Formats: sequence, C-alpha cells, structure tokens
Amino acid sequence: MSGVMKRMGMIFRAKANKALDRAEDPRETLDYSYQKQLELLQKVRRGVADVATSRKRLELQLGQLQGQSTKLEDQGRKALALGREDLAREALSRRAALQQQVTDLETQHQTLSGEEEKLTLAAQRLQAKVDAFRTKKETIKATYTAAQAQTRIGEAFSGISEEMGDVGMAIQRAEDKTAQLQARAGAIDELLASGALDDQSGMAKDDIAAELDRLSGGTDVELELQRMKAELAGGSGSQQAIEGGQQQDQGQQDQGQQEQDKTRFDKQ
Repeated sequence: MSGVMKRMGMIFRAKANKALDRAEDPRETLDYSYQKQLELLQKVRRGVADVATSRKRLELQLGQLQGQSTKLEDQGRKALALGREDLAREALSRRAALQQQVTDLETQHQTLSGEEEKLTLAAQRLQAKVDAFRTKKETIKATYTAAQAQTRIGEAFSGISEEMGDVGMAIQRAEDKTAQLQARAGAIDELLASGALDDQSGMAKDDIAAELDRLSGGTDVELELQRMKAELAGGSGSQQAIEGGQQQDQGQQDQGQQEQDKTRFDKQ
C-alpha cells in the first residue's frame, strides 16, 4: 500500500509541476524577483538611515557632555580661586563622571560609524546588483517576448500550410470530378451520335431524316437566291420560272418521301 501511495504522490507532484510550469510566465517571475530585491535594498537603506540617525544622536549627546565638562572645569577653577576647595573638588568629581560618559559615547559613536560604513557599502553593492539584475531582466524579457512572437508566427504559418494543403486536396478532387464528368459527357455524345443510345425525348433523328433536312435547307437557299435574282432582273417570267422550280422541287421531295416510306414498309 505504501508503494502505491508513493507512486500516486509522485504522479500528483509531476502533474502539478507540469501544470505550474505551463502556467508560469518567466517575465512575471523576473519582475517579482526584481521587486523583492528592491524591497531588500529599501530595507538596507532604511538600516543605514537608522544607524546614521543614532550616530547623529550620539554626536549631539557628546557635544552636550563636553559642554558640561568644560563648564564644570571652569566652575572648579573659580571656586579654587575663591578659596572654596571643597566646591572645586566637587566640580572636578562631576567632571570626571561626565568624562566617563563621554568616553562610553565616543566608543559607541565609533561602533555606529563602522556599522554605518559597512551598511553603506553593502547598500552600494546591492544597488549595483539590483541594477545589473534589472538590465538582465529586461534583456531576458525582450528575448522571451521575441521568441514567443516567433513561435506564434511559426504556429500560424503551420496552420496556414495545413489549410492550404486541405485546399489543394479539395482542388485536386474538384479537378478529378470535373475530368470524370467531361469524359462521361463525351462518351454519351459519342453513343448518341452513333445511335447506340436512343433519345427518349423524341428529338433525335436518323440518318435519312438528317440528310433530307440538309437537302431541304440547301434547296431553300437556292430558291431564295433565284428569287432575289428575279427581283433584280425585274422580269415576271423569271418569277414564274422560280415558282415552277419550287413546284418541281416540292414534287421531287414528295416523291422521295414516298420512296422512303415504301422502303421502310418493305423492311417491316
């Protein structure tokens, strides 16, 4: 059971790590790190300011104690000049106590000054690191943004290429179907022309009917030409000859039709 639980925990951690990696934006992480460094730099600067403030307070206290010490020394001299040795001794005793305080404050002042120098140097170094990190951060962000844009453009081109491939296949299928339909239409025309297929519409004609139509069309053209010649000549005799020719051609057509009907009847 413990092995199963360990495996489940590993799978869960792996999937969680993958999900976090997919959701993580390096630019946001860099900005967050830079913000934390700025906060740390601000704390160091605040520490330097606090140490400097303490040093300045000690300097003020030293100044006051030194002033009091000088005052007590002057009072002791005056008391000794007036013959008040007891007052002079008391003034010197107080001055000695103040001098001990001055010595202690001077020691603290030196310590604070050393700490201030260290913190100031650390703040300067940290400032340099923060500036360098900021430059590197912006460079990495710009590179990442460019790479991301390039990747998106590549993916877009890949999508376009796939779509164009689909379009090319569709065009090929359309061309194949068009060629197939054209071949079928040509085959049907050839079969209809050869008489292998019957026209169910009743519009198709056999060879004899087609030949008669051709002759009739040619005769009409010849008659129209003769009529136009007769009109140009202006002779009534020519008009009669044309009309006679029309009657003769009509008789020939009637005779030809009778012969065709007789031939068909004999075949049947």
